[in-house]
Amino acid sequence: MRLVSTRDARHTTTFAAAALGHAPADGGLWVPASLPRWDDVPALLDLPWAERSCEILCRLLGDEWERSALDALVREAFDFPVRVTAVEGSTHALELFHGPSLAFKDFGARFLARVVSASATGPRTVLTATSGDTGAAAAAAFLGRAGVSVAVLYPRGRVTPLQERQLACLGGNTRAFAVDGSFDDCQRMVRACFADDRLAADLGLTSANSINIARLLAQVPYYFEGVARVREAQPGRPVVISVPSGNFGNLCAGLYARALGLPVEAIVAATNANRTVPDHLESGEYRARESVATHSSAMDVGAPSNWERVRHLFGGDLAPLRSALRWGSCDDHETEQAMRALHARGHVVEPHAAVAWRVLDRALRPGECGLYLATAHPAKFLDLVEPLLGVRVPLPASLAALLERPVRAEPLPADAALLAARLREGAAAGEGERAPA
Repeated sequence: MRLVSTRDARHTTTFAAAALGHAPADGGLWVPASLPRWDDVPALLDLPWAERSCEILCRLLGDEWERSALDALVREAFDFPVRVTAVEGSTHALELFHGPSLAFKDFGARFLARVVSASATGPRTVLTATSGDTGAAAAAAFLGRAGVSVAVLYPRGRVTPLQERQLACLGGNTRAFAVDGSFDDCQRMVRACFADDRLAADLGLTSANSINIARLLAQVPYYFEGVARVREAQPGRPVVISVPSGNFGNLCAGLYARALGLPVEAIVAATNANRTVPDHLESGEYRARESVATHSSAMDVGAPSNWERVRHLFGGDLAPLRSALRWGSCDDHETEQAMRALHARGHVVEPHAAVAWRVLDRALRPGECGLYLATAHPAKFLDLVEPLLGVRVPLPASLAALLERPVRAEPLPADAALLAARLREGAAAGEGERAPA
């Protein structure tokens, strides 16, 4: 796959180089130079999940990988189920939380971990900012991998207690930094480290955020799975997919799937009170802002990185972008209402799924069927879900085990220079060589 920078198509690279952390010199993001429109999508939709996922990623990356090696990598990374459940009428949920860290980020993180292990020729430091789920997925995916250390930044006090345990209880080759600031502060610190060429080279920096094209491409296959299952249940009806959106990597993956030929009538950008993108789509003016804290913390992003990729896909033209998208937002009160409404229908969901469902419900038109992405297990948000709904959510074994382990978060001011110094100290001490605790 030939990749180009979103800011200057003269800057090009390979998929392997981009996955390992090589970033465009112009400050942009890597994107496919072009996306072929496949004419055999109906046949693809008839394939089983694992076989279809291998076929999709082999078509995209086959010029750099042998088919057998990529096939084995994909099957190992995606070794957990994807489920579509009926909610009511013509609406369904695509459950993406059945992987090791109980969030959709497992798809991209596990795929990236295997790409890095297969491609790297020396030690690597995986550096990522998280609003909750990305860091947990990256820590789980890279745990114990030889020659790799993981550093996760998260906004202190803005992730749930169980999410924090997923980040800061693993030990081994993983470090968790509790930053005094917002997710946007964490993102700025990470970007500053990657912009430091000497630091990036010395530590072999690799990003596990959705700015890494490997993570984003790994999310394309489950859109095909969702549409395949919904078309079985609702044959002949146009499909609209609602994506709970914060940094907009997941939505970008859905738009890539649509560009490849997946029959999707529209994709819905569902946000919480952080309305940077909905306001932009309505007014035409893009204005990044500081994020605000909400129940759906993984979406608390005021300056979404991947919106640059979305704009690039449509050539910077808002007219076709508005035609491909529908959008809306929910504040915390509306999110709670949506959680109660879904519970009344027999579904216990966490706040991100509730936002996606509520905005989808408003966006659907007569004759359409809807699919919303359920991106995290409700057990990750026990402190909200249980008292709000008056239910007890059984704790999955992987989360229950973390309750017995100490939290090992390192406090850190929102200071990129201090982060760089901590990373160098860790590398000097051989952090990446420690065995899992």
